[in-house]
Amino acid sequence: MPQAPAGPAPLTGVPLYTAALLLGLANFMVVLDTTIANVSVPHIAGALAVSPAQGTWVITSYAVAEAITVPLTGWLAQRFGPVRVFAFSMAGFGLFSLACGLAPSFAMLVAFRVAQGLCGGPIMPMSQTLLLHIFPKDKGAQALGLWSMTTVVAPIAGPILGGIISDNAHWSWIFLINIPVAAIVGVGAYRMLIAHDTATRRVPVDYIGLLLLVVWVGSLQIMLDKGKELDWFGSPVIVGLAVVAAIGFAAFLIWELTSQNPIVNLKVFRHRGFVVGVVVLSLTFGAFFASVVLIPLWLQTSMGYTATWAGYAGCLNGVLAVIMSPIVARLVGRYDVRMLVSFGVFWMAGVALWRAFYTTDATFWDIAIPQFVLGFAMPFFFIPTTSLSLSSVLPEETAAAAGLQNFLRTTSAAFATSIMTTAWDDTSTAQRSVLAGALPDPQRVLDVMTGRGLSPDQALRQLDGLVQVQAVMISTNRMFLATAAVFAVAASLIWLAPKPKRMAAPGGGH
Repeated sequence: MPQAPAGPAPLTGVPLYTAALLLGLANFMVVLDTTIANVSVPHIAGALAVSPAQGTWVITSYAVAEAITVPLTGWLAQRFGPVRVFAFSMAGFGLFSLACGLAPSFAMLVAFRVAQGLCGGPIMPMSQTLLLHIFPKDKGAQALGLWSMTTVVAPIAGPILGGIISDNAHWSWIFLINIPVAAIVGVGAYRMLIAHDTATRRVPVDYIGLLLLVVWVGSLQIMLDKGKELDWFGSPVIVGLAVVAAIGFAAFLIWELTSQNPIVNLKVFRHRGFVVGVVVLSLTFGAFFASVVLIPLWLQTSMGYTATWAGYAGCLNGVLAVIMSPIVARLVGRYDVRMLVSFGVFWMAGVALWRAFYTTDATFWDIAIPQFVLGFAMPFFFIPTTSLSLSSVLPEETAAAAGLQNFLRTTSAAFATSIMTTAWDDTSTAQRSVLAGALPDPQRVLDVMTGRGLSPDQALRQLDGLVQVQAVMISTNRMFLATAAVFAVAASLIWLAPKPKRMAAPGGGH
């Protein structure tokens, strides 16, 4: 009898790790773009003749578009195949990166950033899914180690790279540097992996579900991004966005849970391991990312750091994260992942507690060393948590679960950042009033300053500046204390997950 033709030979050795490098690089590039524009907003706003407040739409538009497409990953993978989705997303990302760099006006730049975000959204979960698909089951944790390393390091590298480019070259290069990476990764990954693409099936388009997703995610993301600027619920715009997001979310849940062909597979939440994993991941990453935003903000506004040096102070956690990622990946298959997660997140809580006792005399190394130590723990929370959540679902649900996991992670980061920056400002203002009222004899201090040659106005401004710096320092320490509490809660919650029956991560399509 004739035998069926053999399938493509599995990737091994150099081809396997080359493909893994390409997928990891793609994820790094997309995550990098979520933060690289942060420090470049003033340059962009000035060059395109808009206010800095308007300039933040360069960040918001990308985040909204990306957040909308991330949960669609499962549906796109079923309909077109993960390799094709990944390759065409890379092509679109590179094309619209070029368009962003050449945008002649601010309106065109925002439009191209939306398109860039729509293309970038599927790349994160697709790179994760494809890594799990091409690696043998017993090496799945190593695949997740590589992917997690790029996800953790990229948000740290973004502001540093963005600051260096903006200070030394034209702002457009923060987008143009994506083009060669997108071309190499897209073409290389397609040629290496297309033979391993999974079968597709014609899944009906859930237009209502898609519309509801766009409405509630878009409203929520804009509310989070603009809330601080518009004074949160003191603004009718924010109240309206909140109402639309709440109603849209409720309608989305009802529709997707009752639809025969939902565009987002919410049924993965029936797995307790997945639910606990994404909750712990969201809490931990939210607190971590908020502190990543807070530290350079504090250093630049209160401690006299430039954007570049603030980035240097915060980047050292990437060193140990890179070193420890492959080591932790090996530990995942040998030990209870809940123990690894709990250890790592409690370590992060300890570092946050360490940072909660900064003073205004803190040196560069006082700030950089805790960051360096923090890097040791980051792979312990990211790799095992991702492994736990994805190994808790069925293999055919991996793409949908990865999309939802990434969506919740990015949304929690935005939400936590908005909460922390608002609380930081409010606490600074309150502490400033407390400290100003507690000065024992401010007039005597002013007299001493004027006696040293300062004018009355200069003396008053200097005293006011000293009070403000101390108020910001107290507020910053309280924010670190709050992150320590969140980390401790997350480290405890992981034990609600069932003990994993299979230690290695799933093989995706095996």
